[in-house]
Parts: sequence; C-alpha cells; structure tokens
Amino acid sequence: MTTVNHLIHGEMTAGTGRSADVFNPSTGEVSKQVALADRATMQLAIDSAKSAFPAWRNTPPAKRAQVMFRFKQLLEQHEATISKLISEEHGKTLEDAAGELKRGIENVEFACAAPEILKGEYSRNVGPNIDAWSDMQPIGVVAGITPFNFPAMVPLWMYPLAIVCGNCFILKPSERDPSSTLYIAQLLQEAGLPKGVLNVVHGDKEAVDALIEAPEVKALSFVGSTPIAEYIYSEGTKRGKRVQALGGAKNHAVLMPDADLDNAVSALMGAAYGSCGERCMAISVAVCVGDQIADALVQKLIPQIKALKIGAGTSCGLDMGPLVTAAARDKVKGYIDAGVAQGASLVVDGRDLVVAGNENGYFVGGTLFDKVTPEMTIYTDEIFGPVLCIVRVGSLEQAMQLINDHEYGNGTCIFTRDGESARLFCDEIEVGMVGVNVPLPVPVAYHSFGGWKRSLFGDLHAYGPDGVRFYTRKKAITQRWPQRASHEAAQFAFPSNG
Repeated sequence: MTTVNHLIHGEMTAGTGRSADVFNPSTGEVSKQVALADRATMQLAIDSAKSAFPAWRNTPPAKRAQVMFRFKQLLEQHEATISKLISEEHGKTLEDAAGELKRGIENVEFACAAPEILKGEYSRNVGPNIDAWSDMQPIGVVAGITPFNFPAMVPLWMYPLAIVCGNCFILKPSERDPSSTLYIAQLLQEAGLPKGVLNVVHGDKEAVDALIEAPEVKALSFVGSTPIAEYIYSEGTKRGKRVQALGGAKNHAVLMPDADLDNAVSALMGAAYGSCGERCMAISVAVCVGDQIADALVQKLIPQIKALKIGAGTSCGLDMGPLVTAAARDKVKGYIDAGVAQGASLVVDGRDLVVAGNENGYFVGGTLFDKVTPEMTIYTDEIFGPVLCIVRVGSLEQAMQLINDHEYGNGTCIFTRDGESARLFCDEIEVGMVGVNVPLPVPVAYHSFGGWKRSLFGDLHAYGPDGVRFYTRKKAITQRWPQRASHEAAQFAFPSNG
C-alpha cells in the first residue's frame, strides 16, 4: 500500500514507524497510509528551514516572485490531477475541488506581487539632513497547521505569502487527506524553490506540539476548530510566538420579507449543502424575518434538497459527495437525532441515504430543520454537515441580536432589496465577514479573511494585506549624514523636528 511521506529539505523522507490510514470516503476503504512524524522528524524539518533562511531572506523579492509565477503556471497545468486527489481523499466533488484550487491560486497571484507589497515607506528630510524609512523584514522560520476541508486552498493561504516575504515555512497538513497538499508542495519545488524553504511534515498532536514548543519557530498559522485554535493560540503566545488561529463558525443568513426568494433559495442551496456543509463559511442557519417568508422558503427548499445529486465525489455532475470520515458522518447523524429529540421540526431527513454502488461510503443526505430555537444544540454547535436550520424571528433587530449573541462571528449575510436594512446590518452586525445578497462572503485574495469573537484568536486575519503584516516585522530606520563642514553641540532635550 502507498505511504504518503514527508517532504523535508526537498527530499521525500520516510516516517519512523507510526502511521495512520487514509480513507476513500466514497467507498469507506483504506486507500493509503500517511506517515506520522515524531519530534525528531519535526526537528529535521525545523533544522532544514533554519539553515535555508539566511540565503532565502537575502534573495531579492523579485526573484522570490518569479518562483511564484512558475508555481502558478504549474498549478493551472495540473488542475485535473490535484482535483482528483482532493476528491479521492476528502470526498468533495471534482467541480468543488477545482473551485477550491482556483481560490488558492488567487493567493499565489497575490504573492507574485512581492516587490510591490514589500515596499516600505520613505520620508526625506524629517529633520536637518535626516531621512527616515520603514523596512518590512521576514520573521524567520514560520509554520502552518491546516484542516482537512480545504487541503489545497488553506495551505495556499499561508505559505506562498510567507515565502515571498522571505520566511521559511513548515506545513503540517491534515493527515486525513494529505496527498494533494504534498503534490502541490512538490510543484513548488519544481518551480525552483530552494531546498528547505518549504517543508511538509504529516502528523497528529505530537507534531503540533513540537511546532508550538520549538523556539526556532517564530510564528504559527492555524485553521480548524475553536478548541484547538484556542489551545494553539494560548500555548504559542505564552512562548512568545506570533499566532493567528482561525476557529469555528455558525454562519447565519437573514432573509427579509422583501428578499428575492428564488435567488436566495439558489444561494442557500449552494452555501448550505456545497461540500457537504464541510466549510467554515457554510450557511447553517437561515433566519427568516416573519412567518410568511419562512413558509415560502421551506416550500421552495424541500424539492431542491430532495433533488440533490449525491454520489462518489470523483463522479462528474454531482452536487454533493460524502463526508470525510465515518466519525464525521456519525457525528452529523447524532446532531440530527438531537434536533428531533429537542423539538425541532425535521422537514427533510438525510440520515437514511444510501448511494447505490457505494453503500459503505460516508454519506448523509441534505437535511432541513424548521422552527429551530436558540437553545437547541443544532443551533448552538457547528455541525459541519449538510444540515440547514430555519429560525423564525419578528424583526431585523431580533435577527441581528440572535447573531450577535452567538459565540462565533465568522461569516453572515442578508438577503434584501432594501438599502437601509442592508446598511444597518453591515454596520451593526458583530461578524468579521458580511455579505449582502452574497451567501459566502469569502474575501478575494487582495483583501483578508477572518472572523470575530471565538472564530479568530489573534489580531491579524489570513492572507492579503493582513497576511503580509503577519509574516513580516516592520523596522523603522532614521539616518543622518551631516554636512562635512558642520558641527553641532550636544543636545540634551528630547529630539524633535522643530
């Protein structure tokens, strides 16, 4: 059976004995083994990155960007291979996998602008014969820990930008679907990246703790669940590391009485059931302002949910594939059971879905609950599955209070034709990413991605301008070259430009 190994100092490196199964979620079969690093293996990667850093930090940004230009071209050339690897191990459809990769490539495009984004500021004659400027310098060895649900896109949020900023990077991807992540990293080596600038090490908590505890690692980026995000942020920052840790979400869509319902339904179908709901930006709650819009929404959703095309992700023309693991499937079914037990109205039940020819796959069909209340676990918790909950309220103000009271503040949206309502919502909602008639308001690569409250630990969001700030340290330099004939007496007052 194939083993997915580590990429350390440009070479494939075998594990030390520990490994984990990699499953095909469409069939339930073990397809590969992935090596799990111990601390010694992780230290090899850290040492490699540390040794590569001095030369890489002194490589001109334009040359770093040239590597990214070649990398982007290789990613586009190998789109079909990467999408197939994602689908085989994650379960998402080929079309969804290709879309994920394209969003990752957008971040590589942003990184190609390294000479522009790394320009500092310059001021001449801030005082007599004194000039001042800022310099954006790399941090050193940095690391990223990424989730299973976007094995291509989320790593591409991190290391292209970190690398063009002059850092060396260690990536610890999810052990559930590692092949596409490793393949993409090998393409970056093919694009001309020097050995040691990017290392990929697979592992579990032992590998994560090794990164947290290593003094050579100066910064950590993480995307995953809130408990682990909080752990990494707490443990990393108390060791003096810079940390950005993106956690969980419970994203609400507000439907006003004047919403374009047909467009809202189409948007909700993709946002709630795309990628089987395994997205941190998935819409899992529809907050309907008034019973009339709620009743109409339910009636329009029912036939579309029942008509979802569900099957093995590697088949073409599907809407949904399986969940990533058997445990994920069982967890989602458990939430549906809890929703019924707690009194929600189960309108469409996806628990008994069986896909012909893939009876052992990890499938759950599209599920819809109505009359959900805030104390129910299907409302409070991030289900991470194809389950949409409808909550009914009497006003926009009540809808906003509901969202603002939730512990998560990742993404939200409003469907309305009224500009006043949209403006109020955008101004007053306590959520980091907001859409107006846009269900998944994921910022483009030249903005930045991040939520509020317990959806983000740290001050800086991912990628874009915040990513540049995260992966660099700004140094302010003030320089004076006095005229040869001049001589000034010592000054004992605090200096100023007056």
